[in-house]
Amino acid sequence: MNLINYADSALSLLPPAVAIVLAVFTRKVLLSLGVGIIIGALLLTDFNLANTASFIGDTATGLVWDDGALNAWNLNILGFLVLLGMITALISVSGSSRAFADWAKERIRNKRDAKLMTMVLGCAVFIDDYFNSLVVGSISRPITDRYHISRAKLAYLLDSTAAPVCVISPISSWGAYIIALIGGILTAHGFADTGHLTIFMQMIPMNFYAIFALLLLLCVAMFTLDVGPMRQHEQNAQKGELYDESKGMPPGATADLPEADTGKISGLFVPILVLIAATVFFMISSGADALAADNKPFSVLGAFENTDVAQSLLYGGLVGFVVTFILAFVQKVAFNMIAKGMLMGAKSMLPAIYILLFAWSIAGVIGQLETGKYMASLATGNIPFELLPAVLFLLAGLTAFSTGTSWGTFGIMLPIAADMAMGSDSTMMLPMLSAVLAGAVFGDHCSPISDTTILSSTGASCHHLDHVWTQLPYAVIVALISIAGYIVLGFTSSVLFGLATASVLFVISVLVLKAKSNAQ
Repeated sequence: MNLINYADSALSLLPPAVAIVLAVFTRKVLLSLGVGIIIGALLLTDFNLANTASFIGDTATGLVWDDGALNAWNLNILGFLVLLGMITALISVSGSSRAFADWAKERIRNKRDAKLMTMVLGCAVFIDDYFNSLVVGSISRPITDRYHISRAKLAYLLDSTAAPVCVISPISSWGAYIIALIGGILTAHGFADTGHLTIFMQMIPMNFYAIFALLLLLCVAMFTLDVGPMRQHEQNAQKGELYDESKGMPPGATADLPEADTGKISGLFVPILVLIAATVFFMISSGADALAADNKPFSVLGAFENTDVAQSLLYGGLVGFVVTFILAFVQKVAFNMIAKGMLMGAKSMLPAIYILLFAWSIAGVIGQLETGKYMASLATGNIPFELLPAVLFLLAGLTAFSTGTSWGTFGIMLPIAADMAMGSDSTMMLPMLSAVLAGAVFGDHCSPISDTTILSSTGASCHHLDHVWTQLPYAVIVALISIAGYIVLGFTSSVLFGLATASVLFVISVLVLKAKSNAQ
C-alpha cells in the first residue's frame, strides 16, 4: 500500500497533538493513544477506510511479528516487565520488603534520607534507563511508602535519575549509542583527530539540562521543593493516600498479597544484586559476541555500543526470577503464597504493557508520518547563528515530546545540528550537538507518549498521567535555565559563561522555590 509523505507538512503533528491533548483532558491514556493512531493511519492512507484498517492491523501485528520473524526487542522488553513484576511480588510475599523497610527504619530516619537514598541508587544504576526506573523503583518503594512520600514524587526521582544520568554516562546503553552516532557524524565532517570517547566527555559540561535536572532533583530531595500538582500529591501522601485511589490500582501495584513472617533483608538484596549483575553480564556478553562477529577487538565501550539491551534485560530478569523463587523456598514461604505472588505480580504489569503497546504503535505511525523530519526542517530557516544552540534545544525538545523518543530525536537532529555548525562556525559543533542531547531528554521527560515516562510510572507504581503532570513544572524550570545558558553560550562562544549563567539562574530559582515552599 502506498502511504502519503508528510515530512514537509504540519499535519504530521496532528496525531501526537491529538493524543496528548486528549490524554490531558480525558485522562484516559489508551483511548487517547488509540485515537491518535487512527488519525495517523487515516492521514497516511488518504482516508481510505479499507487501507486504514489494513495499516492499523499491520502496525499491531508488527509489535510481535516483524519482517517474517518475532519482534525480539518488543517481546523481550515485555517479558522483562512480567518477570520484574513477579520478582517484586515474590520479594513482597516472602516478607523481605517488610524486613528491608524495618531494617532501613533504623538507618533512614526521615523523608529526606529516603529521597536521597532513591536518588543515589538512581545515579548508581546507570547502565540503562529502563532498567534504572524499574529496578530502583522496586528497591525504593517500601522505604518511600513508609515515610509517606507520594508515588508521584518517587516517579519523579526515578525519571530524573534515569535519562539525565544515562545521557552523560559513557558506560551505558545511551552513552554507547550516542558515542557511535556522534563518532560517525564527526568523522563525516573531518573531525577524526580526537577520540570519540574524549569528545563525549568534553560534551558533558555542555549538557545543561542533564546537569541542572540532577541538581534540581537533589534540591527537591534536600529542601522539599514541592511545585504545582506535586504539592497536592505530597499532602495526600501525608494522609496515607500515596496515589489517587479513585483511579484504581496503578501499574506495578499488587493488592491483598499475603506476607510471610520469615522474611529477611537478603531476600530483597540478593535478587536485586543478582538481577543487576546478570543484566550487566549479558549486556557485555551480547556486545562482545557482536564485536566478534564483525572481527572487531573487544572493549567494554564497544560491547555497550553493540549490546542487545532488550535481550540482556530478559536474560537478567530470568536469572533474577530463578534466584528470587529459590530464596522464597529457602525462607519457607508456602507454595500457594508463591504461586499467588507470581500470578499477581505478572498481572500487575498488564496496565503498563497495554500503555507501552499503544505507545509503540503511535510511535510507528509517527515515524511513518515523518513528524521528526518535519520538526527538524523548522531549524533550516534564517535563524541568527548566536541563537542556534537554544533553537536546537527547543526543536529537539519538541521533537522528542511529539514522537515520544529521545533516541529517535538524536538520530534525526544530531546530523542536522552538525551540518548547521559546519555551515556557520565549526567551533560550535560540540555545543550544538550537546544542545540536541539536552533538548531530547527534556522533551522525553514531558511527553506522555514516551516509553521512559511510562516505565518510570510503572517503577514507582504511580498513575501515568499523574507522573507526567507532577514532573512537568520541574522539567520546564530546568529547560528555561538551560535555554538561557545556551543563549549566552551562543553569543559568547564560551561554555564557561553559558554554564555560569545557568548556574546563577539555578540558584535564584531554588531560592524562590524554597521561599514559596516555606510560605505554604
